[in-house]
Amino acid sequence: MALWSCRNLARSLCTVAALCLALVIPAGAPSAAGTDANSTAKVTHLFIDGEIEPILAEYIVNGIEQAAQDHDALVLITINTPGGLDSSMRSIIQAILTSPVPVVTYVSPTGSRAASAGFFILLSADIAAMSPGTDTGAASPVFIFGGQTVQVDETMHKKVVNEATAYLRSYVEKRGRNVDLAATAVTDAKAFSVKEALDGKLIDIVASSLDELLSKLDGRTITRFDGTTAKLELSHPVITARGMTPREKFLSRIVQPDVFFILMIIGILGLYTEFTHPGLFAPGVIGGIAAVLALFALLHLPVNFVGLLLILLALIFFVLEAKFPTHGVLGVGGVVSMVLGALILIRSPITGMGVRRATALAVVIPFAIIVIILARLVLKSRSWKLSTGKEELLGELGEVKEAVASDGSSGMVFVHGELWRAVASEGHSIPAGAHVRVVRVKGLTLEVEPVAAPHSTSS
Repeated sequence: MALWSCRNLARSLCTVAALCLALVIPAGAPSAAGTDANSTAKVTHLFIDGEIEPILAEYIVNGIEQAAQDHDALVLITINTPGGLDSSMRSIIQAILTSPVPVVTYVSPTGSRAASAGFFILLSADIAAMSPGTDTGAASPVFIFGGQTVQVDETMHKKVVNEATAYLRSYVEKRGRNVDLAATAVTDAKAFSVKEALDGKLIDIVASSLDELLSKLDGRTITRFDGTTAKLELSHPVITARGMTPREKFLSRIVQPDVFFILMIIGILGLYTEFTHPGLFAPGVIGGIAAVLALFALLHLPVNFVGLLLILLALIFFVLEAKFPTHGVLGVGGVVSMVLGALILIRSPITGMGVRRATALAVVIPFAIIVIILARLVLKSRSWKLSTGKEELLGELGEVKEAVASDGSSGMVFVHGELWRAVASEGHSIPAGAHVRVVRVKGLTLEVEPVAAPHSTSS
């Protein structure tokens, strides 16, 4: 009887626990094993729009990592870019290749392109897609100086081309795409229309819209970079467009080569103005902020330090131009040095990003004029006679009121509207009524020397 009662009690407790769980857990909640066929698939939508630079790369990498943390079904990257920095491109590709979430790259909308670094990124994804009226390719390395393409040593050119081609082959082959055709985009700067890319097995899908693309992806089995397979379940996709945050948008502007150069010049000019004209405060504050922002960009951009040295040399030339009568030789030399420094400041042989010539000239010439004017004001101020304190008496003329003896005993002189005790320099004896000039101030005593009486005119 006791055993039967215990069993009934246990059953009753189990029933109560089951009822409690039924009340706590909603009927439609998915099980821990996964989602059913009718569950929604989360898709993170990222955007590459414009030149590829460090902050854009950080935005894409962070978006892929967040999609992995949220267990999203897919990462979709829309591309419209002329290219960008090699280092930023490689950061994005590395994140794509190692992403636990399948990644689709999509050149869109119509009229867009995935050129240069964008071509590398397009082919790195699990699925590469393009919309009609777009193009890709033209990924041959170029060397840019001052916004103009320049010829370089043949050996250097081969090194860059061969390395870029090898990098492209390293992942295009594992994606099952046409390696030889892809390599021609680097070696021959070949570009491809949508049809050429699809027929040449560079891309996998052509879709006119995002909805069409997701429809074609639904149920598709893909082979990941690590060799595993995955089936895309996108029958009920929920797309979350993740744009840049205000911080990322702000920083992405700072790391543009032109903006970086302008910030650096403003920083130099503001700090220089504050050091040469202390107490103005505003130039120092503005210059300090600009200098710190330029330093941030300096840490993210491939800066050529020879360019920085040329800019520093130009600043020295401008100061010397203000000090010595060189008839503009040092000033012109400083302008040339700073323009050359600006043009080679950003070192990017793969993509050619750099300070534009128009920007360099528009910034350097006003900067040179302002620095030379400020330097001349500083040098001129050193020759001005002090107008405060006892030193203002030096060179002033006065009249002896009480004779000044030659034995060193003091007399009284009237100088600058005041009576001063005075002694004679070089042992002069100066009678009362004579005119004197102050040559030295010793405490409250003036040392004077006799001068001829000032001429007076009568009408």
